[in-house]
Amino acid sequence: MSRSILRWVLVFALVAIAGFLIWRATRPDPVEVAVKQVTRGSVARTVANTRAGTVKACRRAKLSPSIGGQIAVLSIKEGDAVKAGQLLLSLWNQDIQAQVLLAEREVEAAGSRARSACLKAEMARRSADRLVRLRQNDVVTADRTENAVAEATALEAECRARRTEVGVLEAKVALANANLDRTRLTAPFDGVIAEINGELFEFVTPSPIGIPTPPAVDLIDNQCFYVSAPIDEVDASDIRVGMPARLTLDAFRDRAFEGQVRRIADYVLDFEKQARTVDVEVVFSDPDENAHLLAGYSADIEVVLDVRHDVLRVPTEAVMEGRRVYLFLPERGRIAVRTIRAGLSNWDWTEVIEGLGPDALVVVNVDAPGIEDGASAVRLKEAS
Repeated sequence: MSRSILRWVLVFALVAIAGFLIWRATRPDPVEVAVKQVTRGSVARTVANTRAGTVKACRRAKLSPSIGGQIAVLSIKEGDAVKAGQLLLSLWNQDIQAQVLLAEREVEAAGSRARSACLKAEMARRSADRLVRLRQNDVVTADRTENAVAEATALEAECRARRTEVGVLEAKVALANANLDRTRLTAPFDGVIAEINGELFEFVTPSPIGIPTPPAVDLIDNQCFYVSAPIDEVDASDIRVGMPARLTLDAFRDRAFEGQVRRIADYVLDFEKQARTVDVEVVFSDPDENAHLLAGYSADIEVVLDVRHDVLRVPTEAVMEGRRVYLFLPERGRIAVRTIRAGLSNWDWTEVIEGLGPDALVVVNVDAPGIEDGASAVRLKEAS
C-alpha cells in the first residue's frame, strides 16, 4: 500500500472517529418515562362538584327566646348532649309565674262560685217542678208557681254564666303559661350544644326586624349528616335522586365514603354569573359513619352516572388531546403514539374500546421534556 493511500485511510478514520464523538456529544439524553400497564377493571362516568361542599347536620336549630330578658337559668354548656324537651335556659320570669298563680287561684274561686250557683239552680228547679205538679191539682196559686219557675230559670242561667266565667279564667291561665313558656328555651330534638351566646345574668334580646343577631343556643343533631355541594348546571341535568356517590373529606384524606343522592335543588344558583350551579345533597350510606363527622367539614362529592365492569382501562392522566396516548415499546426502546377509541372516563381511569392491547405500557408523565413520538434510548420507570 502506498503512503498516500495510507494517509487517506488515516484521514477517513480520524473523520469517522470525530463524527462519532460529535454525535455522542450532541445526541439528546435518554428520556425517562413513567409507565403504567393497561389493565382490566371497572370504569365509572362521574360528575363532581365545582366548589367545595359542606358537611351539614340533618337538623340544626339556632334558638333564641322570643322575648328579651335576663338569663336566670343556664343549665347547659357547649358540647353537652341534650334530649328533646330538655330546658336549655330560662329568663327571669317570677312576675309571670305570679300571674300564672293568680290566674289559677281565680279559676279555683270561679269554680267554687259556679258550683254554688249550679246547686242553687238545681234546688230551685226541683222546687219549681214540685209547685208545677201542685198547681195541676189547684193546690198552689198560679203566681207562686210562675215565680218559682222564673227563679229556677234565672239561677240556671247564672250557673251557665259562672261556668263560662271559669272557662274564661282557664284561658287566662293558658295565656299566662304561654307567656311563661316564652321565657324558657327547650330543645326541639335530641342533639349536642354547638354554641352558646350568653352567660348567666346577662340580658338577651330578640332580633329586630331585618337585623339578625347571634342565636342564644345553636343545637345540632349529631346523629345524621349529609353533604351539600354545587354541581355545574351542565352536569346537574344528568343526576337523579337515588344515584350512588362517593364522598371525600379533607379531614379524612385517605378515605372515601359511600353515599346516595337524596335531593337536587329546584333552582340554579347564579352566585357566579359565568359558573351557574345546582346544589346537590348526598347522604352517607352507612349511618355508623356519622360518629366520625362534624358539621362544617369541607367535602367533595362524585356522583356515579354510569359504570362498566371488566373493561380495558388506562390512567386518565395518560390520555392526551385527540384521544392519543404514548406507548413505551421496550423491545425497541422507543416511544410511539397511538390513537384510541375511549368509552367511559373519570378522573382516574378511561375505558379503552379500541387501540390498545391488555398488556401495553402507557406513558403517564406525558408533559415531561423530550417525550415525543419516536423518542429512543428510554430508561423505564414504573409509575406508582
